[in-house]
Amino acid sequence: MAGSDTSQLCRDADAFIFDIDGTLLNTRDLVHYRALNLAMREAYGVDTTIDGVPYHGMTDLSILRASVALADVTGLEFEAKLPEALGVVRREVEQNCAKLDPKVCDGIPETLEKLQQKGKLLGVASGNLETVGWHKVAAAGLRSFFSFGFFSDHSERRADIFRNAVREVKQRCGSEARICFVGDTPADIEAARESGANIVSVCSGTYKREELMAFAPDLCLKSCMELQEWL
Repeated sequence: MAGSDTSQLCRDADAFIFDIDGTLLNTRDLVHYRALNLAMREAYGVDTTIDGVPYHGMTDLSILRASVALADVTGLEFEAKLPEALGVVRREVEQNCAKLDPKVCDGIPETLEKLQQKGKLLGVASGNLETVGWHKVAAAGLRSFFSFGFFSDHSERRADIFRNAVREVKQRCGSEARICFVGDTPADIEAARESGANIVSVCSGTYKREELMAFAPDLCLKSCMELQEWL
């Protein structure tokens, strides 16, 4: 997209919806990691970890599904014991939330403040479970910026989470509302496209610019520090 068109896309958006991990913040603790691993031990009886799964951009449900599959847990058993597993993840993060130590990504506070001042509706759409996601955002000192959030508790596919967020924006702002997602993975780009929204990619997670550009986002920036120039 041409520079002037992209600038207009950002300035005209009624709502900005942010991914959490790699976009708003990067995790420096093991709280979520340990919660997922413990969930697999308690619910499925398998002594395994999520290390064998390329989990960046995946939802918590899909991470658990892929991880226990590597330990020969069947799909039927996965579904049957999933509520118990998710309960363990929520419980462990809730009990250990004081240990969360997120590093806020470059430019995030300034960008959120600027968007808020401009009257933009702000939300989050994350592959985390809701309890996990909001605790991370709160630990980063960012909770007050966001009016709503959608998570993976009932949506294993990221595109479904994004669609729910789009539906929420249109209910609040009208059916013609213009929506821009901000994310750091190819999965965010694909989900935004599937939900019919625009997407700004940021290289503040694990993916490099050339990897993200291969999926043709509307805009690809080093970090949200640069996004302020487009608002």
